[in-house]
Amino acid sequence: MTGIDGKVVAITGAGSGIGAASALFLASRGAKLVLGGRRSDRLKALGARIEAEGGTAAWTTADVRRRGDLANLVAYACERYGALDVLVSNAGIGPISPFDELRVEDWDQMIDVNFRGVLHGIAAALPVFRKQGRGQFVNVVSTAGLRIVPNQAVYAATKNAVRTVSEGLRQEAGPDLRVTMVSPGYVATEFADSVTSPTVKSQTPAVDFSLSPDDIARAVAYAIEQPSNVDVGDIVVRPTAQS
Repeated sequence: MTGIDGKVVAITGAGSGIGAASALFLASRGAKLVLGGRRSDRLKALGARIEAEGGTAAWTTADVRRRGDLANLVAYACERYGALDVLVSNAGIGPISPFDELRVEDWDQMIDVNFRGVLHGIAAALPVFRKQGRGQFVNVVSTAGLRIVPNQAVYAATKNAVRTVSEGLRQEAGPDLRVTMVSPGYVATEFADSVTSPTVKSQTPAVDFSLSPDDIARAVAYAIEQPSNVDVGDIVVRPTAQS
C-alpha cells in the first residue's frame, strides 16, 4: 500500500511524454487513471497497456482549450470511479520564437493551452474537490519561467501565469486541498515538434543531457503520495548539467 494506491488521478496531455509516463508510473503504484488528450489512438493504446500490466485506466478525448472538455473529463472520472482525487494539468505546447517574427497565433495557442487550459481544469475540479473535502491539483510548469531567455518570453509568461495562479489557489485552498507545481527542465519529449519558427529550429542546439519523462513522473508521484496534511508546493527537476 502507498499514498497513491486507490487514488483516482486524471491527467491532461496523457497521450505522450510526461503525461504518458506519469500515467504508467502512477498506475504501477495502484492509482486509477483517467487519461485525457486530443489523440484518441494514443490514449486507447496507453489505456490498453496499463490494463495489460495489471493497472486500471479509462480514457476520453479532451482538448484543454475547451472548458467543456475539462468538465467532461472530471465528470467521467467521477462517474467511472465515484471520485476524483488528483488532477494533473500537464498539457502544454511550446512554439517559441523571437518577438520580431510576430507569431501572434502561436502566442495565442500557448496562452490557450498552457494557461487557459489549467484554469479550465481548476474550474472543473475545484467544485468536486470542495464537495469531497479532499483533492489535489498538480500543475506542470517549467524551469523556463525561472530563467528567462531569448525566444521563450511568451512561453515563460504562460508558465509563470500558472505559477501565480497555483500559489493563489494554494492560499485559498484551505486545509483540505493541496496544490503542487512541478517544474521540469530539459526533458526528452515531443515538445520541440511544436516549434514553428525556422529561426529557432536553426539555432536550437542539440541537447544530449535531457531527462526522461519517467524522471518527472517520479516527481509527480512524490507529491501525490505524501500524507494528506503535507502540501508539496513546488518541485524543480532539471538535469544536473543544465545551467
